[in-house]
Amino acid sequence: MSSLIRHVTIDAADPYALGGFWAQALDGSLADDDFPGDPQALVTTAAATLLFVRVDDRKAVKNRVHLDLQPQDRTRDEEVERLLSLGATLQGDHRRPDGTGWVTLYDPEGNEFCVERSAAELTNG
Repeated sequence: MSSLIRHVTIDAADPYALGGFWAQALDGSLADDDFPGDPQALVTTAAATLLFVRVDDRKAVKNRVHLDLQPQDRTRDEEVERLLSLGATLQGDHRRPDGTGWVTLYDPEGNEFCVERSAAELTNG
């Protein structure tokens, strides 16, 4: 049998705080034994498990790997607004007048991620 992906691991200056952002963003939860100041935090979601690990080096360049999010119960634009209210910031708006495209955001520590159209939006236009 081949290997399976156990976690997606993300370097963080503050694993608990960044894990908290992603737990809210993905409707997941932090592990019961994770607390502020811990060197790592584990977030479980319906689709993946994210492991945030303290790394003292600051992020300096664009991510080589990033997450693409597809909203399940709201539109892309509603999801972008929700994520901005949680602490994300806008990196690039790639939405087109015909409704296609995506939005690139930064999480609170500057990691890029994208928000695509929902499945309903893809089906309806």
